[in-house]
Amino acid sequence: MEFQNTLEFAQKLDQQDKLNHYQSQFIFPQHNGKNVIYFTGNSLGLQPKSAQYYINEVMNDWANLAVEGHFFAEKPWWDYHERLAEPLSKIVGAKPSEITVMNTLTINLHLLMVSFYKPTSKRFKIICEEKAFPSDQYMLQSQVKHHGYNPDEALVEVKRREGEHNIRLEDILAKIEEVGDELALVLWGGVNYYTGQVFDMKAITQAGHKIGAYVGFDLAHAAGNIQMELHQWEVDFAAWCSYKYMNSGPGNASGCFVHEKHHQSNLPRFAGWWGHNKERRFKMEPVFDPVQGADGWQVSNLPVLTLAPYLASLQMFDEVGMEMLVQKRDLITSYLEYILHDIDTQIPDTHFEIITPSHASERASQLSVYLHGQGRKLFDYLMANGVITDWREPNVIRLAPVPLYCSFEDMYNFGQILKQGILFLNNK
Repeated sequence: MEFQNTLEFAQKLDQQDKLNHYQSQFIFPQHNGKNVIYFTGNSLGLQPKSAQYYINEVMNDWANLAVEGHFFAEKPWWDYHERLAEPLSKIVGAKPSEITVMNTLTINLHLLMVSFYKPTSKRFKIICEEKAFPSDQYMLQSQVKHHGYNPDEALVEVKRREGEHNIRLEDILAKIEEVGDELALVLWGGVNYYTGQVFDMKAITQAGHKIGAYVGFDLAHAAGNIQMELHQWEVDFAAWCSYKYMNSGPGNASGCFVHEKHHQSNLPRFAGWWGHNKERRFKMEPVFDPVQGADGWQVSNLPVLTLAPYLASLQMFDEVGMEMLVQKRDLITSYLEYILHDIDTQIPDTHFEIITPSHASERASQLSVYLHGQGRKLFDYLMANGVITDWREPNVIRLAPVPLYCSFEDMYNFGQILKQGILFLNNK
């Protein structure tokens, strides 16, 4: 498609967009009486208007039924989480029995490590990506220390090549083969939070399994953003937060995937009563009998008030489907890329370097832009003029054109504000 940097062209794309009407189903912060241009759905998604209804439903049941809401609410609380499994299974490419929702992301990764990081004197190393999200780095460091290993020896980072912004798949696969039978686990991000690079999870999983290691993924920036087939790829486990692309609310509940091949195994796990045999849970038996499926990894009863807005958002995902989301995601991200390049050519002595891969298969709903010749002042200008974006040191802004609520007109208007900001700062 031949793009044009004009308002008329952007509006034409919006008219053709089958998802355009979903923008009205979200609540936007306001700037001078207008919706902001919101680019930070990769940090916190906007609130669906339906979320309040789902929360009020739980609050009303609590008020009118009190403890009886566990069994007699319209959506009984004791199995509320099961309503999320079917839509989530479609989003991540799994069977519903392989999905559960509990806790928050890093807690779930710690719990899953109990099952999938079982180091021995020979096989104790973990491969991870350089510059993974800090919480993952802290989690991995503490896990290997807990088992008595030195992180400097046990953690093997795959690095970017000199002068490159992204990690090459060939380097990941080569490192897995190199570590070989010393490798206990590959724990990788599905999408890198800083650059927006999408990784080939299928190839990484196959390489890890070939040398006898478990393979798991942190899908914080992947769930609700890219199409996945976790079951078919035979990924061992995965976890994700729900408040970025899936719009469940700040710090909300985390989703987990455990492949069905592990459901009947004797893998160690930290047990709790909500993971106990559902039909016998309230008999208060002394010996743990896990639920068959991913729910057997649950520990405590679920915070239903946090699941309610998650369910509201998932109903929307179920209506749309990942295929249609991905189609718009690729088009609107490409249009944003075009806008950035066009603005770049219009203004002398300005250069934007997009460090996110240019190929659609290697990126999702994010462009990370290195502001050569610009800096924090330009970010501050954007924020002061109704563009909510994200700053990352040393000089990068992350732009996430989320397909459910971002429009093509937003991309055009952002370009105009960006241009005005550069000219203003250059003349200051």
